[in-house]
Amino acid sequence: MPLRDTSADHAATDRTFQVDLRGLVDLLSHHLYSSPRVYLRELLQNAVDALTARHAVEPHGNFGIRLYADGKVVRVEDDGVGLTEADVHTFLATIGRSSKRAERIAEQRADFIGQFGIGLLSCFLVADEIHVVSRSARTPDAPAVEWRGRGDGSYTVRTLPASARPRPGTTVTLTPRSDAGEWTRPQQVHALARHFGSLLRHPVTFDDDSGGQAAPVNPEPAPWARSFPTPGARSRALAAYGEEVFGFAPLDTIELDLPAVGLRGIACVLPEAVPAGRRHGHRVHVKGMLLSEQAEEILPEWAFFVRCVVDAESLRPTASRESLYEDATLAAVRDALAERLREWIARAAASDPDLLGRFLQTHHLAVKSLAVHDDEILRMLLPWLPFETTDGHTTLDEFARTHRTVLVTSSVEEFRQVAAIASAAGLGVVNGGYTYDRELVHRMPEIRPEVSVADLDPATLTAHLDPVDRETELAAAPYLAQARDALAVFDCDVALRTFQPASAPALLVDSREARHERTRSRLAREQEGGLWGDILGALRQEAPRAQLILNQLNPLVRTAVAIDEPELARTSAEALYGQAVMLSRRPLRPAESSLINRSFLDLLAHALRKDS
Repeated sequence: MPLRDTSADHAATDRTFQVDLRGLVDLLSHHLYSSPRVYLRELLQNAVDALTARHAVEPHGNFGIRLYADGKVVRVEDDGVGLTEADVHTFLATIGRSSKRAERIAEQRADFIGQFGIGLLSCFLVADEIHVVSRSARTPDAPAVEWRGRGDGSYTVRTLPASARPRPGTTVTLTPRSDAGEWTRPQQVHALARHFGSLLRHPVTFDDDSGGQAAPVNPEPAPWARSFPTPGARSRALAAYGEEVFGFAPLDTIELDLPAVGLRGIACVLPEAVPAGRRHGHRVHVKGMLLSEQAEEILPEWAFFVRCVVDAESLRPTASRESLYEDATLAAVRDALAERLREWIARAAASDPDLLGRFLQTHHLAVKSLAVHDDEILRMLLPWLPFETTDGHTTLDEFARTHRTVLVTSSVEEFRQVAAIASAAGLGVVNGGYTYDRELVHRMPEIRPEVSVADLDPATLTAHLDPVDRETELAAAPYLAQARDALAVFDCDVALRTFQPASAPALLVDSREARHERTRSRLAREQEGGLWGDILGALRQEAPRAQLILNQLNPLVRTAVAIDEPELARTSAEALYGQAVMLSRRPLRPAESSLINRSFLDLLAHALRKDS
């Protein structure tokens, strides 16, 4: 049976969404805005946009913004373009629409801070009613219009006599709720105005009805927008501004200027090192209005040695206007600012070695992270960067003058094990266990072709450990057998050699990889017969053993190998092993900690019995 068309019987009806304003305000307060304090930013922002539109009508007018707070009301008054009664119905009563989207000013949209038309709702975070009185500058002899919006979603509109608003512009008045005093008392309103609007281009004043003159909120332009008699005076002013904003005296300030996007500002070099990867928030203003104090996205991750404060024209804010929208413009700005930081490093390297030295001493890790991916910085700064070597902490350039063959370890632990012996043997070894170091050392020949770099091979080191004569080895054989038996639980062999320095009694040759392989082999033995044992058995190789190399040149070792008492021989071997493990500075396993404590107490007991 064919289906019957029922569209005529059930005609669709268009309906309008019903908005629960209280629910929407709750949504804004908990999920869009970070704090109720943004209500003042939104009021300032609307006032600035109204002034921008007024200047389009009267380019040479002298217009401003006036704030008032006395603990009972908060009022923001502007000399902006104002609204007609039709504008009020269209823009204040329709959530999500903004006068800044009207066709008559669409071509000027880039001149406005706000883009989303919901900012006025933020006032309901601190008040239950918003009172607006406005008079349009576009319509001659336009009456004043009053709009009252309430948190329950209702509003009223009426026209007022001209005397209610003699001049064009808008006045927004809030009567704060009792629970909003934290954000609406006069001192806080003034502080918030300074916080958000200190760089605004229009004059803003604040009055608290205390009888004095209205205080300027933004008394002077940003320091990068002012003229100074000398470059030194400019540098001092920029540094003073950075210290005022961030609370630290910068190591140096880098002026930022990107005319293509109307961005100006400064980057302040931190005077202290920060952990790699910790990203600081940067202060970003858009057309003078503070957008965010935590804008991490303005700089690449490697630039964690600076904090920036910038003011931009063309960056796009997100809906909350508290962060930046990730788009092609922001990506281009990030790349351009990164290039400015590179240029600053290059200038310091070329013309200010003292500044470069202080910078590298503090932020060498940041520069290393940059040099790994930036060939220009690598060529420029690799010879200057400090590394831990067998000659102490020194630059690669200085180290390479003494060692034409540079050996590099793969871990800090390996370096700790071999540093003293390698130094005594005249080997040039660099600790490659720190972040970026091994990769950078291997790129040294790109800068110094006469230098060769290789990973430290155990054979290279053991080649500098001389064997003892056969008579000495035979005499020490019983002790070495006891020592091997005592250390078998650690999969450790024991050998007797001679090496410098003579003050080192023993060298433990071991690696993280070898320990992992021994652990895997031990698990396989424990799981013999099961599926897991078959899997581990298939992977099993001949487990590499650690090696405790005793130094025959050391007086303590010469005394130890002559011990003929079995228990004392075992205890001394355990003590020598424990001391070698601690010198390697790797984490101790529980069994090793127990061995060190036991051997110490046993030796102490032996010494006390001998004395008695």
